[in-house]
Amino acid sequence: MKNIVVEHMLARGISIDDIGDIVFELQKKYHPDLNKETCVEAVNAVLEKREVQYAILTGLALDSLAERNMLPEPISSIIREDEPLYGIDEVLALAITNIYGTIGITSFGYLDKIKIGLIGRLDSSPGKVNTFADDIVAAIASAAAAKIAHNGLRN
Repeated sequence: MKNIVVEHMLARGISIDDIGDIVFELQKKYHPDLNKETCVEAVNAVLEKREVQYAILTGLALDSLAERNMLPEPISSIIREDEPLYGIDEVLALAITNIYGTIGITSFGYLDKIKIGLIGRLDSSPGKVNTFADDIVAAIASAAAAKIAHNGLRN
C-alpha cells in the first residue's frame, strides 16, 4: 500500500526527499548532528502507517477530483478555491499529525502558517488544486519531525 501512496504523491509533485528537507528545517536547531538521511527515514516511517496512507489517498483524490470538476457543487468550487473557512483539509491533516502526539500539531500549525519548501510551492501552484496536498505534506513533515523529537532519532 505504501508504494501506491508514494506513486499518488509523486503524481501530484510530492516527493519524500522534499518532505525530508522540511523535516530537516524543523529539527536541525534541536539536533545539530541531524542529517537529511535521518529525516527521510522518519518520513518513510510515517508513510508506513495505514491511517496515514488512508488520509493521504483521500486528500489527494479530493484535490484531483476538484481539479477535474468531478465533485458536485458547491464543494467542488470550495475545494478548488481553497476557501479560508473550509477547514476539512486541516482536519484530515491532523489525523496524520496526531500519530506522534501534540508536538506534531504544534509543528503543523507552524508549517501551515509559514509554508516552507514544497508546502509553499503546492500552495501557490497555478492551475493545480492542492487544497489537501499542502496540508498533507505539512502533516507528514510534522509527524516525522515529532518522531525525531520523541525518539531522539539521529545519525
